[in-house]
Amino acid sequence: MKKSIYSYMLMLTTLLLLGACTDDINDHVILDTTSEDASIFVHSSDDSVVLLKDNIGQDALTISWNEPDFGVNTENPSYQVIIASDLTNYSDLAIATITDDTQKTFEVEELNTFLTNNEIIAEQATDLQVKIIATIGSLSKESDIITINLTTYADKIDLSTNWGIVGSATPNSWDGPDIPFYETGTPNEYVAYATFIDGDIKIRKDNAWDVSYGDANLDGILDTDSDNDIAVTAGTYKVLFNETTLAYSIEAYTWEIVGSATANGWDGPDLAMTYDSTSDTWKALVALVNGVIKIRQNNTWDVSYGDANLDGILDTDSDNDIAVTAGNYLVTVNTNTLEYSIEAIDVWGIVGDATPNQWDGPDTKFNLDFSQEGVWYLNDMVLTDGQIKFRTNDDWSLSYGDATLDGILDGDDNNNILVTAGVYDFTLDFSNPNTPTYTLTKQ
Repeated sequence: MKKSIYSYMLMLTTLLLLGACTDDINDHVILDTTSEDASIFVHSSDDSVVLLKDNIGQDALTISWNEPDFGVNTENPSYQVIIASDLTNYSDLAIATITDDTQKTFEVEELNTFLTNNEIIAEQATDLQVKIIATIGSLSKESDIITINLTTYADKIDLSTNWGIVGSATPNSWDGPDIPFYETGTPNEYVAYATFIDGDIKIRKDNAWDVSYGDANLDGILDTDSDNDIAVTAGTYKVLFNETTLAYSIEAYTWEIVGSATANGWDGPDLAMTYDSTSDTWKALVALVNGVIKIRQNNTWDVSYGDANLDGILDTDSDNDIAVTAGNYLVTVNTNTLEYSIEAIDVWGIVGDATPNQWDGPDTKFNLDFSQEGVWYLNDMVLTDGQIKFRTNDDWSLSYGDATLDGILDGDDNNNILVTAGVYDFTLDFSNPNTPTYTLTKQ
């Protein structure tokens, strides 16, 4: 019996030693990245592509390349597809995708979003360079560079202006930055949606005092007289002014969601919506329960809408409550056309022993940045010494940390993010779904 045990142990030791030797040999394999066979040549399905919003859902461009031969049997490389205006000076933001395949097909919206987020000017033909980087372990090999002429479409509108509201009644007081004005459909007329506290305001240009207006005699016409601050009381307002006539108005103005499906029921206060100047719509990220909702203005029933025939157009018909089921939603309303949408959405939050509710949640929720595709933000988050992660809907089905602390989100094991006590601002950026990133800034 002892002899059998001894023989078994000897055989096990020999196998372990052989395994160790094999690993050691593999660790010292030298890949030949300089031979012609190791070269990578990249090709594109088209040399010139015009992206159109009408073609969303269709394939736009296929980038393909050969698999390099490094002279020995290795694991398959991973490939980065790099697209930038100048590949002699690019950043990680130029990584369009990471794949184990030897080709990548971009859909219209995917490619347009990537290029727009990397500040390629819309509706302008632009020569962009493409190359592939193959990576095995710590070694990498780059392909040749090809050039493709790409034209993107404008996915957002730009209603921004250089006018703003400044004053003690605004969040940033007299120092700014100012509450912005946006273009309206009327020439030289601008609108701002502002939440004030009790105080004074003025209207000025370029966040500076070179051109500024108040209203000394409160006659509804802006002037440059002395002592012309405009007094306002706390509330949310629509401010209109005409750059040519200098006529202006300030009226209480909000859009909200009310109903049995909201946290406060039919009695309110309602769930406030936020103006999105990039789409000229009002939006809200809301948690609803089973029930019904309506859209109304200024927390009253003077102006209210539902959708009697559920055709996506708001109306004032009878029996027009909009039925919803429990979940998180992005509600969008176009008050010009009365079109609306209610889309289910995963809401990101922060969880961890550094957060107020520890690992069990509920999580502290992010806000959706309506001006940027796939970007979430959370400011003034108070944390203690500990660890955090990011997840959706207070659930672990989708969660991220950062195992290597490189600012790129990952689902790896042991990827909790260590933080020290303090107040933080966070950003989650999923505009490139292949390499989602985050930032945290301690105040």
